[in-house]
Amino acid sequence: MRYLPHTRQDIDQMLAVTGHAGLDQLFETIPDSARTKTGLNLPDALSEWDLNATMEALSSQNAACRPYTCLMGAGSYDHHIPAIVPYLISRSEFMTAYTPYQPEVSQGTLQGIYEFQTMVTALLGMDIATASHYDGGTALAECALIALHKSKKANKIAVSSLIHPSHRQIMKTYLHPSGYEMVDIPADKNGLTDAEAFKAMDGIAGVAVQSPNFLGNIEDLGHFKACADEKNCVFITSFTEALAYGLLKNPGCLGADLVAGEGQSLGMAKNFGGPGLGLLAGTQKMMRNLPGRFVGKTTDSNGRRGYVLTLATREQHIRREKASSNICSNNGLNAMTAAIYMAAAGKNGIREIALLNHDKAVYLKNILVGAGFESVYNGAFFNEFVLKAPAGFADKRRELAQKHNIFAGVPLEPHYPDMADHYLFCATETVSGPAMDLLAKEVKS
Repeated sequence: MRYLPHTRQDIDQMLAVTGHAGLDQLFETIPDSARTKTGLNLPDALSEWDLNATMEALSSQNAACRPYTCLMGAGSYDHHIPAIVPYLISRSEFMTAYTPYQPEVSQGTLQGIYEFQTMVTALLGMDIATASHYDGGTALAECALIALHKSKKANKIAVSSLIHPSHRQIMKTYLHPSGYEMVDIPADKNGLTDAEAFKAMDGIAGVAVQSPNFLGNIEDLGHFKACADEKNCVFITSFTEALAYGLLKNPGCLGADLVAGEGQSLGMAKNFGGPGLGLLAGTQKMMRNLPGRFVGKTTDSNGRRGYVLTLATREQHIRREKASSNICSNNGLNAMTAAIYMAAAGKNGIREIALLNHDKAVYLKNILVGAGFESVYNGAFFNEFVLKAPAGFADKRRELAQKHNIFAGVPLEPHYPDMADHYLFCATETVSGPAMDLLAKEVKS
């Protein structure tokens, strides 16, 4: 598709139709504080080869991830990716495939999405899953809207303060213009969502709890399900580490009505922050409320198996006012990546990877406590945990990155002001024993 710049005549014709005197008036709905006064400060145009050289020079300023040991998680995780995943996903049939509106020419893509949905429901223990969303945060926000739309009276949703801070912010962005209220559920002294505080709330359409939560601790989802049923509200669970459910009881068996989460761990590199993969699943009774698209399996007039889009609730498929969401485009290529990863690892492989993640995190926590860190919580966790750092660790942390290529923990104070000197550490199967031992030795020295 070529870029066709507008001529002055084109612009004048457009303005005549819209009734604006000029382009500035056309964009006057944008707040003045958000509009540039001097124009964009862009460099002069470059030739193709000069541009390549400039981009290479810029990219060389970034530190490549491979020689570094990353002990930070907080929603984005390092995992080994089998060579089969990037090889298959780079095939042109997947890499260049567009939205499969025409099933007769999109059977491969549709089958891939169908298999993805099937594996997601198996992983999460739910009845049905959509064909993916932008990321975990937007999937969770969609769940909140479903709960609020289903309620006849309540206009509030209770949200754990231990849900990923970025996901909480996305939910606020979704809900505020609609006039809905997001009520925080505080954390208790054990680093878990305070169920007693939730029990005291009234007028709630739904409750959202993340497990493992942002601090890495595993929530009692079954207890929250019982509390939600008492209030007759929708029970939503979320997660940022999909592989956790290779080891933990899945949300479905614990009674979740809706599950939203981030699927980046399923075969996708961190890629400097994205793109991610939104997973969204629900029970059978939620089928008609879920946004996005589903792929179903059927047979044609000759009895041959075929795949089609079905139960579509996007505004591109049905009347806009009847759509459950208008911005729920799926990350099709990432969904295919996740499907290939899950198929390659298999049920036993995912469990083995999850177990290795847990065991390495336990080892890391133990040696850091031995090196002078203070354990904050004593409950069950997956591959992330919180420690209080000894004096001088902030400077030591910078030294570890500069001298030993170790990124040691995420400071929690920016997210939770009362947690100064507290750090969130993460260990996955990619972290070696010698690297963890080196960290403990350097901290202790």
